[in-house]
Amino acid sequence: MRFIPRSAALRALFTAGLLSASLHAAAQSPPPYGLSINIEQARKAMVAAEAEAHKNGWQVVISIVDTGGHLVMLERLEAQTASVDISIGKARTAVAFRRPSKALEDSMATGGSTLRILAVRDAMPLQGGVPIIVDGKIIGGIGCSGVLASQDELVAKAGAEALMAK
Repeated sequence: MRFIPRSAALRALFTAGLLSASLHAAAQSPPPYGLSINIEQARKAMVAAEAEAHKNGWQVVISIVDTGGHLVMLERLEAQTASVDISIGKARTAVAFRRPSKALEDSMATGGSTLRILAVRDAMPLQGGVPIIVDGKIIGGIGCSGVLASQDELVAKAGAEALMAK
């Protein structure tokens, strides 16, 4: 008889629960991954996100990650240092779950098994991270932190939408 170590069994249960929770977070299936964001695309997204922050007088941190969740670009606009890790986490969460981080925040608000999301390393289920989608595929994620979560999301969306415009 073969035994599965308890940690492996628990990890499998958490993964299954997370997959289930993340699938319920959005009614439609999320877009597939594409090629990772390049530096020119990251610059364009960053310029648009910064413009939104400056327009509103918001001091924020904006992070852009590739499809693997690796940091491509970060700008700290006089925001508190805690916002650095938070913005990176929001961007990574948007890429890892292929949906805005707000969807996970909303899912967690129901409690119960959705709290398993907290077991995922680097998950930041807070509003303010969105996937960057070009030609129907996720090429990266952008996260923002420093003001109200809804305002963080406006900054992140401005950056992501800059790459959707033709």
